[in-house]
Amino acid sequence: MTTTAATDITFGLTRLTDLPGITAAGAAPLSAEDIAQIVAEADRFCRAAILPGSRAADREGAQYANGVVTTPKHYPALYRQWMEGGWQGLSAPAAHGGQGLPNSLWFAVLEFALAADTAFALGPMLTAGAIECLDHHGSTEQKARLLPKMIAGEWTGAMCLTEPQSGSDLGTIRTRAEPLGDGRYALHGQKIFISWGDHDCTEDIVYLVLARLPDAPAGSRGISLFVARKLREDGSRNALRCGGIEHKMGIHASPTCVMLFEGAEAELVGEPHRGLAAMFAMMNNERLAVAVQGVAHGARALELAEAYAAQREQGGRVIAQHPDVARMLTEMRATTLAARLIVLEAAAAGDRFRLTGDAVAEARLALLTPIAKAWCTERGVETASLGVQVHGGMGFIEEAGAAQVLRDARIAPIYEGTNGIQAIDLVARKLGRDQGAAMRALLAEALAQAPELRIPLARLGAVTMQVLEAQAENPDTAQSVAFAYLEAAGWVLGAWLLARAAAADPKAYGALSDFYRKRLLPRAAARCSEIESVLAD
Repeated sequence: MTTTAATDITFGLTRLTDLPGITAAGAAPLSAEDIAQIVAEADRFCRAAILPGSRAADREGAQYANGVVTTPKHYPALYRQWMEGGWQGLSAPAAHGGQGLPNSLWFAVLEFALAADTAFALGPMLTAGAIECLDHHGSTEQKARLLPKMIAGEWTGAMCLTEPQSGSDLGTIRTRAEPLGDGRYALHGQKIFISWGDHDCTEDIVYLVLARLPDAPAGSRGISLFVARKLREDGSRNALRCGGIEHKMGIHASPTCVMLFEGAEAELVGEPHRGLAAMFAMMNNERLAVAVQGVAHGARALELAEAYAAQREQGGRVIAQHPDVARMLTEMRATTLAARLIVLEAAAAGDRFRLTGDAVAEARLALLTPIAKAWCTERGVETASLGVQVHGGMGFIEEAGAAQVLRDARIAPIYEGTNGIQAIDLVARKLGRDQGAAMRALLAEALAQAPELRIPLARLGAVTMQVLEAQAENPDTAQSVAFAYLEAAGWVLGAWLLARAAAADPKAYGALSDFYRKRLLPRAAARCSEIESVLAD
């Protein structure tokens, strides 16, 4: 049976982003039927294989004892199913065993996996980011040696950035890399908050580690990127280990590790002192993946809330028929669909850039990435909270499942760059790189496609220029309204994409677009008023 989420994703990929039309020169295009089949099978697999164990995994959690990390007891077999299904290599390079399909399809698959069990799906999600980083910055020999195993799902990947004294400010990291000769280095240092840093699902783990060479200059310009494996080439254990796992508010089954590097053998990835540039290839991919996480939390919360509201009776009728509950359910659906379409728009821009080299698409991807990461994860938390509210008192009880979604969702606005950092990136870097030209082009396109949004589009355009002027005159003032600006942009772009959906299929999306425009889009005006008020002082 095709679910609403699968129908919406297929519609977004084939009717709105025109994924079948995004192909590299000489490559055979994907048909709409191909896309629909892949989406449907991914939905089926995640519901059949991953979802049934998600509650048990949350209760059991990841465990650490005597230096050994174990995941919930069904995870190793589940990971083998994931590997045997070929899902890890969906968009990975064909030269190393992947299927070479567009990233847009990978993000569609990832939404289903994250909605089914976020803690489990984080392992494949991070591995995909590590594959992308090594594919872009690894040497020919490194790629040939590491990528086939990672793409096949036999090895997972982890990124090791954060240290106890160094959160978002990576310029303060202390992990050091000492040359051993023959192109090898010994890593010494401690990393924290390492998702899937150690586990029992695969025989080996590939770590991407930021560290400093002996001659490294201070600050972020002195950071290099290294790759180390849990096992050495001869099968012996490398000099790295998990020092413990974190006990968290949510994603209990995801092993969040303290990783200790005690002379671990490693290799340099890319150029010395250019590690941040290389790591950002992985982080940008992960930021879109975390945006998908926000969508997935909204989708799971909606599904649980709709099912509960359809069978829970109060006042002689099911609560789904009560006006305020109906309002909450429609808000959940409209917001989640808007977030999903923003992610697909960004992913399609990325595919267009990778496959055709389109510079306009590259600018759109850069602009949309911080908006998608922050706006979609904020909506994921809000939608999960609304899901608890629809359940009433039962939502506060763990057995209903709604509480787990809310607990799992709360991390998404924090990791892979907090949403405040995403907002600053949008204002200071993405708008600043072309003085708002990419945003103006996007707003002009939206106006041509949805003239009924003329007023909110014009107002967002006006505050864009005000924020740019403030950034030039007083960056601190501009950054104090950066989050409000990002929120306004997300609400307006969501309205545009829903209007496009309604124009393409009025029966399926017309009423939802109208609801969003009347009930939710005014939140953008409130954010614009906030910005205007602050900048007027």
